[in-house]
This record gives sequence, C-alpha cells and structure tokens, in this order.
Amino acid sequence: MASLHIGAGPISRSSIGTAAALDAAAVLAFAAIGRLSHGESLAGLGVTSWPFLGGLIIGWLLLRAWRHPRRIVWTGLGIWIVTVAGGLLLRLASGQGVQLSFAIVTTVVLGLFLLGWRAIAALVRRLDRQRRLAAA
Repeated sequence: MASLHIGAGPISRSSIGTAAALDAAAVLAFAAIGRLSHGESLAGLGVTSWPFLGGLIIGWLLLRAWRHPRRIVWTGLGIWIVTVAGGLLLRLASGQGVQLSFAIVTTVVLGLFLLGWRAIAALVRRLDRQRRLAAA
C-alpha cells in the first residue's frame, strides 16, 4: 500500500482519500438537507454546494490537511472554519445571498458534520487500541 511518511508515522493514500471523501460527503449532505428542508429538489444541488465545496478545497490546501486528515484539532477545526467562511464568501460573490440565520445554521451543521466524523473515527481508533491491548 502506498503511503506518505509525515509526522509520527505513515498515512496511507487511501486514508487521505477517505478523509477527503468524507469531508465532501458532509458538505453535500449539508446542501442536500438544506434544499430538501426548503422544499427544493436535489436537481440544484450543484448550485447550492459548489461554494462550500470550494471552501473545503481551499481549506484542504491551506491547512495541508493530507498531513493529518483525521485530526480534530487543527485539521478538523481549520477545515470547518475555512469551509464555512470560504463557502459564505463564494456564495455572496456569486450573488446567492447570505442571511444571518443561514450563516448560523451553516456554521453549526458543517461543524457537526466535519468534526463529527473525525470524533467518531477517533473513538473507533481508541476502542480498537484498547481492545488490542486487552487481547495481548
């Protein structure tokens, strides 16, 4: 398996790809839920999601998230902030508009989604480590 040696140990390319895919899925889920909750079809999902996917890409590049893609502190928090800020700014720049309530909901939901999967992954890793130690 190909891997990148960064920091304390190797990070597999598949692990990086999985993290990127989970982040993108989180953004798409956010956009889909938003559209459906407002009675809109999923046909316009691209229009709704592209600013936040753009913010996500910017976050991954700025933070070099591939170095520690599953970390909550620095990587997860940074990606969350840049995705929200970048997405809202791109949305404004494209004339889609941003109300305060939308910005608040966006911040909360993307925080839950982008940090949530990382928290679950950390818990699973911790439980797996404890299970292996107990079995040894």
